[in-house]
Amino acid sequence: MSKQDYTYAVARIRALENNLLNQDDLNQLLSCPDEDEAVEWLLSRGWGDGEEAKDGETILAYELNKTWKIVRELVKDMSTLDVLSYQDLHHNIKGAIKRVVSGKDAQDVYIDNSFYTDEELLDIVRNENWYKLPSFLADKSKEAYDAAVKTGDGQMLDVMMDKACLESIMEAGNRGQHGVIKDYAEETVAVTDIKIAVRAERTKKNADFMRMAMAKCETINVELLIKAALTGEEAIIEYVESTDYADGAEALKKSLSAFERWCNDRIIDLIKPQLRNSFSIGPIFAYIYAREIEIRSVRNILMGKRSKLPIEEIRERVRKTYV
Repeated sequence: MSKQDYTYAVARIRALENNLLNQDDLNQLLSCPDEDEAVEWLLSRGWGDGEEAKDGETILAYELNKTWKIVRELVKDMSTLDVLSYQDLHHNIKGAIKRVVSGKDAQDVYIDNSFYTDEELLDIVRNENWYKLPSFLADKSKEAYDAAVKTGDGQMLDVMMDKACLESIMEAGNRGQHGVIKDYAEETVAVTDIKIAVRAERTKKNADFMRMAMAKCETINVELLIKAALTGEEAIIEYVESTDYADGAEALKKSLSAFERWCNDRIIDLIKPQLRNSFSIGPIFAYIYAREIEIRSVRNILMGKRSKLPIEEIRERVRKTYV
């Protein structure tokens, strides 16, 4: 796209940013006495389609789809935003493989936000037409499918496809035209590797498993991280303290969920300068990420209300806002 095209697109995004929830808004949502009241609050703010979307999950799905629909209208070359859409694509391919291999239908696993429809992906997997997938995914998907057919091991399928997802995010970041996209890709892969190490240590996975699950990046040395995980969780924290993610070590000491929140908040801080940028894909990328995090926070609040959790416990699951 030309600079003029981005100027128009960013102007549209600036108007949409006015509708993003801020921290005060999330506090109001938190103060709702129950889930029904919280849903009513969302409806009063214009969330949902005003007709069919009356329950929380339907409203959230509608809002996410609306966000991507608007962006597709604004951006001619959607490959510039691959770094954000790949997770849904990998999720859908993985789901299609599981459904074909198991012979069980589970349509609810499909996320209506990727390059292919549910039926298109199922057709690709059933007929093993891997060439219809993007080149970077074709071989990885075939390998994962063959392993699933041969072993029936759903965990191996998850690990193989999740690593393929991380590698494709790195690939998209490296070819990205904007620094914030490259930084997002690097941090996403790095913090995911750290989370893999923590979970692997807790479940006593071996080094080969971790190598199969982790993707390489510049800010984390995978072999040193694996060595730390084999030693214990304290060693993982010590290693993290020696990296660019040292500030996250304190959160990691509390819990993995606290670390995940720290990661999301760190990326929000990373993208905030895009609020003052008007001439690149950066603000559009930042808006999509901000919406996804906003929707995640709202979902956590609704789930907390549904489970009747204490408000402070729910608050711990709420992410930093973009505005």
